Amino acid sequence: MSFRVRLTLFFVLIVVVPMIALGVVVARLLSTSEHAKVVAQNRASAAAALADFHRLAQDGTRAARTLAGDPALSAALRTPGTRDDTARARALAAQIGLARVRLTSTTGAVLADVGDPGAIAGGAVRLRPAAAAAPITIETADLTAARFAATISVHGVHAVVERGPRVLASTLSHPFAAAAAARLPAHGTVTLRGVDYAVSGFTGHDFGGRPTTVLVLTDTSAAASAAAHGEWIAFGLLALFLLLAFAGALLISRQLHGQLERFLAAAKRIGGGDFSATIPVEGDDEFAQLGREFNRMSAELEQRLDELADERVRLRESIQRAGATFAANLDRAALLEIGTQTIVDAVEAQCGRATIRAAAAGPLLEAARVGDLAGAEEAILAAEADVCRHGGTATAAARGHAEALVVLAAPIAPDEDGTPGSQPRGIVSVARRGPPFTDPERELVASLARQAGISLENVDLHEQVKRQAVTDELTGLSNHGRFQQVLAAEAAASRRFDQPLGLLMLDIDNFKRVNDTYGHQQGDVVLREVAAVLRDCSREVDEPARYGGEELAVALQQTDVAGAEAIAERVRTAVEALTLGRLDGDGTLRVTVSCGVAASADGDPIALVAAADAALYVAKRSGKNRTVRADAPPLAVAPADDAAR
Repeated sequence: MSFRVRLTLFFVLIVVVPMIALGVVVARLLSTSEHAKVVAQNRASAAAALADFHRLAQDGTRAARTLAGDPALSAALRTPGTRDDTARARALAAQIGLARVRLTSTTGAVLADVGDPGAIAGGAVRLRPAAAAAPITIETADLTAARFAATISVHGVHAVVERGPRVLASTLSHPFAAAAAARLPAHGTVTLRGVDYAVSGFTGHDFGGRPTTVLVLTDTSAAASAAAHGEWIAFGLLALFLLLAFAGALLISRQLHGQLERFLAAAKRIGGGDFSATIPVEGDDEFAQLGREFNRMSAELEQRLDELADERVRLRESIQRAGATFAANLDRAALLEIGTQTIVDAVEAQCGRATIRAAAAGPLLEAARVGDLAGAEEAILAAEADVCRHGGTATAAARGHAEALVVLAAPIAPDEDGTPGSQPRGIVSVARRGPPFTDPERELVASLARQAGISLENVDLHEQVKRQAVTDELTGLSNHGRFQQVLAAEAAASRRFDQPLGLLMLDIDNFKRVNDTYGHQQGDVVLREVAAVLRDCSREVDEPARYGGEELAVALQQTDVAGAEAIAERVRTAVEALTLGRLDGDGTLRVTVSCGVAASADGDPIALVAAADAALYVAKRSGKNRTVRADAPPLAVAPADDAAR
C-alpha cells in the first residue's frame, strides 16, 4: 500500500469518519435537547401539581378540624340512628365551601357522605363524640377532580385524574384518548392517536386511604419539529466542511509525497553503509529543518558507532572491577544476588540464576534469581549438568523457540586442581535471546563467577570465626562469654515484660576423680556426653553453655523456679541413665550431676547466678545427684569432700 493511499485512509479515519460521527451526535443532541426540554417542563408541571395536591390536602385537614370542633355536629354524632349528622355535615359543607364531606366509624361504616364523589386531595381527623364512644373519622376535600385537572391544563399540558381503574377527570379532548388514559404509565412517553406525549405523574392518598393518581401529559410535537430543522442545518454545515477538508488534504498529500521520496532515497543509501548521503534542502520550513538534521545525523553516526565500541570496552572493564569488590561482602544471599545481576548485565542477558551447595556432597539449590526463567529452565539444567561433568564453562540452547535462546553456565569456586568431573561449590547460569556467547563473554562470566566464589569463601571464614568466638570447642555449647551476653539479654527482657527468668546450673559429680582415675581424655568424653544430654533436654529457645570447668548452665526464659526444677530433674535423670564406655576398653563408666535452680523477675542477673550457684552448692554438700531450688528449705549437709567435687 503506497503512502498516498495510506494518507487518504488516514484522512478518512481522522477527518471524515469523526466529522460524520460528530454530525450524527450533534443531530442527536439537538433532538435529545428538545425532548429533554419538554420532559423537564412536563416534570415541572407535575411537581407543581403535586405541591397543589399537598396544599389542598392540608386545606382539607384544616377543614376537617373545623368540622370536628362544631358542637352541633358533635351532638348529632352522639345520637346515632338519626339523620341529623348528615344534615349538619351538608350544612357545614355548604357554609365552608367544601366539595365533599364524609363521616366513617372505626368499623368502616359510612355515617354520612355528602358532596361530589369526584372530590380529591382530602384531609382527615379523628373525633370522639363522647368519652365512651368509638372515634369517628371526618374527611373533607375542597376541590373536585375536574376542577383540579382544568387548573393543571395550560399551554399544551393535559391532566388525567384516576382513582383505581376509574378516570375521575381528563382534559384530553378525543374520546379514545380519554379512555386510554386509564392505561397510561406513571412516567415515560406515550402515543395517543398519533400524538406523542411526555408523561409524569404522582399518587396521593385520598378518601378512605384509597390512592388517587394524577398524570400530567405534555405534547412533544413542536419539540420534534424544531429538532428536525436543527438536524438539517447541522448536516448541511458538515457536508460543506468535508468538501473543503478534502480539497486541502489532496494538496497537502502531493507536497508530502514528493518530500518523503527524497528522504526515503537518502535513508536507503545510509542503510547500505554510505554515510556521505545527503538530502537536498530547500527553504526553511519543518521539512528543510528535518533535512538538515538528517544530514547532520549521517555525518555523526559513524563517530557515534566508534564511541559505542569504546564504551563497551570500558563497561566490560568496569564490570570486572565491580566483581573484585564481591570479596568484601559478608552477606551470602546479597552476594549471590548482586553477582548474578552483574553477570546478567555484563553479557546483556535477560535472566539468570545462581545455585549453591549447602554441603560439599549436597545437591545444587537455587540461591538467587534474576528475571523470568520461563522457557529457559531445560537449557539451564543441561548447561549446569555439563559444568558438573566436565568443569569450566558450558553452553546450551533452548529448543522450540522462534528466537534463539542460548544459555551460558560457569562454576563458582571449582576445585583447585580443576580436573574434569570435579564438583563446584555452585554454578551461575545466564540466558538471553540473541547471538551465541562469544569467547570474551565466556571468559568474563568465568572471571566474575570465580570472584563470587572467593567472596563465598570469605563469608564462610567470617561465619566460622564468629561461631568459634562464642562456642566452647570441647562441648559445642556456648562459651562463658556468650552465656553472659544471653543472660544479660534475657534478664533485660524479663524486666521489661515482667516475666520470670529461670537459671539452671549443673556440676558433674566427682569429675576430678574421673580425670585422676581414667585420664583427662576420658574426662573430655564425660563432658561432651553430659553436654549432649543438656542440649537434648533444653528447649529450642534456650541456649545451654559451659560455665567453666565441669560446670554447665542454661538461662530459661519465661520460666519460674518450678519449671526450672522440672527441666533440671529431666537433665539429671537422663545423665544418671548414661552408660559411657571407657577409653581403655575395660568396662563402662556411670556419672551423675548435681543441679541448682533459681528464678527471678527483677532482672538482676548477678543475683540470679548467685542464687542458683548457692543452690548448686547445697546440692553438692547434701549428697550430690540431686536438684536443689534456691527457695527450698535447708537440707542436711554431708561431710565435705572437696577433692571429689
